[in-house]
Amino acid sequence: MTSTAPPVLDGVEWIRPRPDRRGLHHDIVLAVVLLACTIASSLLYRAAGIWEQTPPLWGSLIWAAAMTLPLAARRIAPEIVAGVLTVAFMVGAVTQAGDLLFNNIGLFIAIYSVGAWSRHRRAAQVVRGVIVVVMLAWLFWDLIVSAGIPERLPGLDREGGVVSPYVAFALINIITNLLYFGGAWFFGDTAYRSARSRTALEQRTAELAAERERTRAQAVAIERLRIARELHDVVAHHVSVIGVQAGAARRVLGRDPEQAAESLAAIEQSAREAVAELHGLLGTLREGSADASGAGPEPAVKSIADLPALIEDARAGGLPADITVVGEPRETSGLVAVTAYRLVQESLTNVRKHAGASAAADVRLRWSDAALEIEIADTGIGAAGRVPTGARATDASAPGGLGLVGMRERVAASGGTFEAGPRHRGGFLVRATLPLRRTGSEQV
Repeated sequence: MTSTAPPVLDGVEWIRPRPDRRGLHHDIVLAVVLLACTIASSLLYRAAGIWEQTPPLWGSLIWAAAMTLPLAARRIAPEIVAGVLTVAFMVGAVTQAGDLLFNNIGLFIAIYSVGAWSRHRRAAQVVRGVIVVVMLAWLFWDLIVSAGIPERLPGLDREGGVVSPYVAFALINIITNLLYFGGAWFFGDTAYRSARSRTALEQRTAELAAERERTRAQAVAIERLRIARELHDVVAHHVSVIGVQAGAARRVLGRDPEQAAESLAAIEQSAREAVAELHGLLGTLREGSADASGAGPEPAVKSIADLPALIEDARAGGLPADITVVGEPRETSGLVAVTAYRLVQESLTNVRKHAGASAAADVRLRWSDAALEIEIADTGIGAAGRVPTGARATDASAPGGLGLVGMRERVAASGGTFEAGPRHRGGFLVRATLPLRRTGSEQV
């Protein structure tokens, strides 16, 4: 079977493809071998004197060719081949030109090929049905005629007992023919179903391989998107810290060099951390890197345990910030831990960028048995620049910066809920609820 087999579809008749060059070569060899065997068997029958009257030798040779050579095309035109061999079989039996062995083998192969290789299943049923009916009708007619002619099969008595010898002979012939034609029919259909099942299996295997490739590509794309979000968070956080510290150093440089030096030291530390994290993230994004050791150190994976240090960094950068933990901290997945850290980091960055110089931030973590709730509120005046008044980040239509979009997608990936918007008493509020354990319906 070739590799260009049509797909197997439910409710659609499958068309078995034609054999390849190698298969056709095998059919030609089969036909030639059967021709040689049929000629040899016919000569033996003539020598044994089994037939009462035999045609000339050239007649037997022509019959042998007609009975075998069409089998070379048994998989290309199985219906025509079966019809030709049926006619040749009957002619050989009537003229006593052939044998009783290889003609039966050839006809069996022809009927089998109709079931196994026909490209139209209805035509295969009709052709085989006609052949079986004609052959059985011919058999019954011959048995009926022979029953009234004692000269035919004189050794078989027509009378005697419950079943006479002739009736027993007739039953044996009928059962033999039923088994013969039934076997050719059954094995042909079985070969067709086997080929169809094999093609369906190959098709499903190819589909699974393609699906695995698509899944792998999607996983790579998702991972790259995650790293891009990490890159955005890293750049936004460190650049905002550097900007605040640089402004503070500029203002106190003349009158308080020590304070200016502390601000510059904070800028240096933030810049080093930014370079280290950017180096690791860009090394991960780089494709086909031959020297993994030259990609630099991987950025440290942040988690909830790093939030106090993040708050201290915010305070050092001039942003008044506090953190409050309510409830007993619990073990979380790595995704929840990273998401919580990035939510707080991005929110503090937004406070520095949009809330104004006098703003303060308040971070609250509320632990429960099933979830972690995170709130980041500020007292600033820059809420309108982050999301329109009255809009919430949970609304699909709500605009906003990439920071809010990234936070919303991070929370959605964790199976949680997210909202962000201005507070009634001023300032801005970001709230997220992250489940500690995802339910089965949320798992992919």
